[in-house]
Amino acid sequence: MNNILITGGLGYIGSHFASFLKNEFKKIIIVDNLSNSNISVFNKLSFLKSKNKYPILEFKKCDIHDKFTIEKIIKFNDIDSIAHFAGLKSVAESLRHPSKYSYVNLLGTKNILMLAKEYKIRNFIFSSSATVYGNPIYLPLNENHPIRSINPYGKTKVDIENLLINDPYFQNDCSVKILRYFNPIGAHPSGLIGEMSKGMPNNLMPIILKVAKKEQDRVHIFGGDYNTHDGTGIRDYIHIMDLVNGHIKALNYKKKGVSIFNLGTGQGYSVLDLINTFTKVNKVKVPYEIVERRLGDAASVFADPSKAENILGFKVEHNLNEMCFDAWRFAQHI
Repeated sequence: MNNILITGGLGYIGSHFASFLKNEFKKIIIVDNLSNSNISVFNKLSFLKSKNKYPILEFKKCDIHDKFTIEKIIKFNDIDSIAHFAGLKSVAESLRHPSKYSYVNLLGTKNILMLAKEYKIRNFIFSSSATVYGNPIYLPLNENHPIRSINPYGKTKVDIENLLINDPYFQNDCSVKILRYFNPIGAHPSGLIGEMSKGMPNNLMPIILKVAKKEQDRVHIFGGDYNTHDGTGIRDYIHIMDLVNGHIKALNYKKKGVSIFNLGTGQGYSVLDLINTFTKVNKVKVPYEIVERRLGDAASVFADPSKAENILGFKVEHNLNEMCFDAWRFAQHI
């Protein structure tokens, strides 16, 4: 491998992935339009790379709809691998603005896929999501579970997966890894990078952090009467560094064709489990209030990660305590 292009590389997952790349590449090119990220993340990545003498790291402010600029980046940097993270990711926003999600996620990705074929990219990672499964028919969720996405965000992920699965180039001439994430939380061990959302956060951990920092008065828990051990919804939380380690394993898996892997822990924790663990580990109060359920939320969602474990050698190394501790350490410095 020579040089890699990371789209959305200053976002939460993309930036941690970039930080984890060591000697796999000579050059790392990050493109990001900064719509939900910050240039300060690149400065921190540059510090981490220079400190550890890792590969050349460059940033280009660019939107994935700008096919002309993306093409120049691929052509003149001799890109041979792409990790595609760029896109919008809020389920709630996608319900309000479905056409926006089709434009940004689906049409933008079509540009990336066209260029990947034109320039014969041989290694491609796509950032998908467990939302493609919809409400579970059975648990834990494996990769053979029916695809039944129930929101526009998840539908864009399904559509992109299908573009990859049904294209002869990606089936025969490229090593494509579709990675279905569960619920990444936590932050980089340096404390320099973590989850930084613009505007009001949608995911649970960033909301907990806002409450812990007294920027919000309480966490609203949507539903306290589910058929779970404490009545609150259960999800599969995975440390961001375990998630990106899964990406490194996938990057080094060279089998031609399209392969799909769940990246989760296989362990479900409830909303109250997460809040109580955060409180205990960090010794900070997190007030909460149980309110009505949200339409479409499942009681429990957690992964069967055995395929990634067996084929990629993927292994989770961090527990819930570490996820909560690392997230809070980062949050106190932003």
